[in-house]
Amino acid sequence: MVPLCLSNRARRLARIIGMALLSPFAAASAHASDPALLVLEQKIPLGKVSGRIDHLAIDPDRRRLFVAELGNNSVGVIDLDAGRLVRNLSGLKKPQGVAYVKSTDTLYVANAGDGAVQLFQGPDLVASGRIELGEDADNIRVDPSGDKVFVGYGRGALAVISPSRRAKIAEIPLPAHPESFQLAGSGEQIFVNLPEVRQIAAVDTHEGKIRVAWAINDAKDNFPMTIDENRQRVLVLFRNPARLEAFAVSDGSVLAKTDACGDSDDLFVDVTRQRVYVSCGEGFVDVFEWHGGKYLRMEHIPTAAGARTSLFVPELDRLFLAVRATWTEPAAIWVFRPTPGMSDYEQGRSVRP
Repeated sequence: MVPLCLSNRARRLARIIGMALLSPFAAASAHASDPALLVLEQKIPLGKVSGRIDHLAIDPDRRRLFVAELGNNSVGVIDLDAGRLVRNLSGLKKPQGVAYVKSTDTLYVANAGDGAVQLFQGPDLVASGRIELGEDADNIRVDPSGDKVFVGYGRGALAVISPSRRAKIAEIPLPAHPESFQLAGSGEQIFVNLPEVRQIAAVDTHEGKIRVAWAINDAKDNFPMTIDENRQRVLVLFRNPARLEAFAVSDGSVLAKTDACGDSDDLFVDVTRQRVYVSCGEGFVDVFEWHGGKYLRMEHIPTAAGARTSLFVPELDRLFLAVRATWTEPAAIWVFRPTPGMSDYEQGRSVRP
């Protein structure tokens, strides 16, 4: 029996640990009567958008969310304060990656269709440049200093772009097309998922080359990735089998493995609550917490088929999930609010086992 003096979170965790000893599948549903860790707060329609939706980006000062509508050849612009779509940037060619660069007030859009990165600047998002990369421009990341933008593209490379010059200034060769990649710490190192060659590469940004590559032997299709800076771990989701793995930043040693939802494409660390959020095309968002030397799946939240991409924004304390259109529902952004709220942590009311 779980003691009554424990917090909701501690009771949930005790039940999940107990059920996990019997069945890993039972553990994911052991908390059904507990308050949800993610609450669906709002659905923001994207209008007449069909097909696949890819990645998202945020302009935090203007509270605008950018949505790469790959199947629609457009980028949706959402005013989060108004809770509505305010415009579409059209004429794109299969946009995949989007990123907002605050230093130049510019939105970067990477297109798979023609390999170009298109730039839109200022409050009116005026078209302000085009950088040709060749083919399959994909994920975009911004250096913490704001003076470099990295774009994965082609059969294997990261393009280095100068925001001030609006031009590609260097290229980092890779042995295969990069999927998700993340800048560690000060941006001196980049970790890159290379599913075609079953590797995770650690790139030295000063040298402009791979420093070391970790071979993946027992799983395939490592697409989403994030970095837990506090624990110095690279977190990677594999699609085959569907699994979350944690690697040590220092040497690539495997620190933990646990089952996850299928067809994942994004994951994020909620530093405040020490959680991991995973969005999956299988139609679920998984919530993990670290406990007892492993990641435990605390919730397995039903969403919608094909809803693979998401964005957790710590400044807004919200998880945004991109949901494609169906026969009965238009495409939309589902807004999830983590619980307990930020004020509960600020006032020191959260209880950790």
